[in-house]
Amino acid sequence: MSDSSPVRPVVPVLDVWCELQCPDCRGALDDVRALRARYGDRLELRLRHFPLEKHKHAFAAAQAAEEAAEQGKAWEYVEAVLGRVEELDREGEPFLVEVARELGLDAEEFDTALIDGRHILIVDADQAEGKAIGVTGTPTYVVDGERLDGGKSQEGLRERIEEIVDRLLAAGQDA
Repeated sequence: MSDSSPVRPVVPVLDVWCELQCPDCRGALDDVRALRARYGDRLELRLRHFPLEKHKHAFAAAQAAEEAAEQGKAWEYVEAVLGRVEELDREGEPFLVEVARELGLDAEEFDTALIDGRHILIVDADQAEGKAIGVTGTPTYVVDGERLDGGKSQEGLRERIEEIVDRLLAAGQDA
């Protein structure tokens, strides 16, 4: 029996280990935006959560980002929260719900999701996987099995990611 479904090209995956209360992750936004603009749907950018204990609202923010993803606006939400880290520091969970409202998301559902913890397992699994592969801080990127730590400096990281992705895309065309 033959399978007549079209063959889908393999798209490289870039895992972005992020923490929404992290000033370094806010600094990395320009690189993430540039990668999204350059590659579009030729690169899958996956938000991975790595809330740090030193930031008391980071775990709730990770859950809120998952709710935003469920409602179809993951990266918009991440960018909006990271752009206002100081407000998250001051206001906590009410701020997370307010950002959802500002983006036209179902804010009541956000509030409920933060109360009932429906996304806790996703955040816990990301954090456990991050620890298992050696993530110690954020932002950290993993592409083609290579871990690139951005917590100390973003210097040269985007270029390195682009080199790897370009190589993977070229190899995919040869297949």
